[in-house]
Amino acid sequence: MSKLVIFGAGDIARLAHYYFTHDTEHAVAAFTVDEQYLESDTFLDLPLVPFESVTERYPPGDFKMFVALSYARMNQLRAGKYREAKSSGYQLVSYLSSRCSFLTDNPLGENCFILEDNTIQPFVSIGNNVTLWSGNHIGHDSVIRDHVFIASHIVVSGHVDVGEYSFIGVNATLRNSIKIAPRTLVGAGAVIMKDTVAEGVYLPERAKLSPLKSSEIDL
Repeated sequence: MSKLVIFGAGDIARLAHYYFTHDTEHAVAAFTVDEQYLESDTFLDLPLVPFESVTERYPPGDFKMFVALSYARMNQLRAGKYREAKSSGYQLVSYLSSRCSFLTDNPLGENCFILEDNTIQPFVSIGNNVTLWSGNHIGHDSVIRDHVFIASHIVVSGHVDVGEYSFIGVNATLRNSIKIAPRTLVGAGAVIMKDTVAEGVYLPERAKLSPLKSSEIDL
């Protein structure tokens, strides 16, 4: 059983603690955040220490680390802390749910967070620092590059290349054999049928309020 320090003290850190504790052989020993955001000395009844001094109390030779941050600033915040942790000497571990259908033979990258009910088909490649929230389909031969966040119930068809720092919103659909350029933002429910452009923002039409009341509709 390896000992683990989690970077973060928010919802994703709380979820990471739950998943690592209940579904891995890692034992979470402590949490860490940047000193300017330190509001307590504990989180979930475990020590919460400044990141600036974490190597002194939890040396990289004895502890591993997981960076539990969101997609803020198009994943750049998480990527920055991932690099800082590696530079400090920590091995970055990944969480792969035992309830994920992980059918590819390609190894999973570092600091990935792969939750339950994902289907990852054969020949898929997943890079470093990738989050796959629950219930996604990642089609065969697709590539998910570093620092990507894929929300829930998304269909990534076969032979799709998702570029670095991209964010894919819930219920989006990506057509087969297309390239999602780096730093693409795909909004919830969008259907992407062709290659995107770097830093492009793709938003679907939103539902509109009907002038009718629900009591006037015969269901």
